[in-house]
Amino acid sequence: MPQLAPPKIPEGERVDFDDIHRKRMEKDLLELHTLIDVHFEQRKKDEEELIGLKDRIERRRSERAEIQRVRAEKEKDRQNRIAEERHRKEEEEAKRKADDDAKKKKVLSGMGANFGGFLAKAESRRGKRMTGREIKKKTLAERRQPLAIDNLREDGLRQQAQEMWNWIYQLESEKFDFMEHMKHQKYEIIVLLNRIQHAQKFKKGHGKGKVGGRWK
Repeated sequence: MPQLAPPKIPEGERVDFDDIHRKRMEKDLLELHTLIDVHFEQRKKDEEELIGLKDRIERRRSERAEIQRVRAEKEKDRQNRIAEERHRKEEEEAKRKADDDAKKKKVLSGMGANFGGFLAKAESRRGKRMTGREIKKKTLAERRQPLAIDNLREDGLRQQAQEMWNWIYQLESEKFDFMEHMKHQKYEIIVLLNRIQHAQKFKKGHGKGKVGGRWK
């Protein structure tokens, strides 16, 4: 802003107050215009800075929104992959379990259907003569119904298998006892036959001799 020098009052001359007032008003008006121009210039700069700040804020907001969108899509894809993998594993586990159950049912059904025939064949190989225990075992085998396991769950199948195992173990134990009994009887028969043969030989070799003063 230009500096204005105050008007000089000439010495010995008449002072013109109107002129002084006018020059002062012009000076004030010039200062006012200068202040107004400075004010609007500063306001323009402030508005430009404000617009630039709003643009930067909006740009950063858009960038953050885009970053969040990308992250959300990646997380969604990751969750989908996890869900698909879990679903695939569940299907494989269910299929494996179904195959195992089918195999177990097939094995147990075969065991139940052929168990009576197995015992009958085993009994027939022993010969036509059967003891009371053998007749009882054969009767039980013929009366034993096939296993109903079509609607059983895994626990039921385990229980049925355990019962079958116990039954087979009992039969094997009885078979072992029977075979031991047969061995013992066979040994006793052999010992008895040897005694009879020995007695017969002794009787033939010593049958003749004196009895009551006479030769027999």
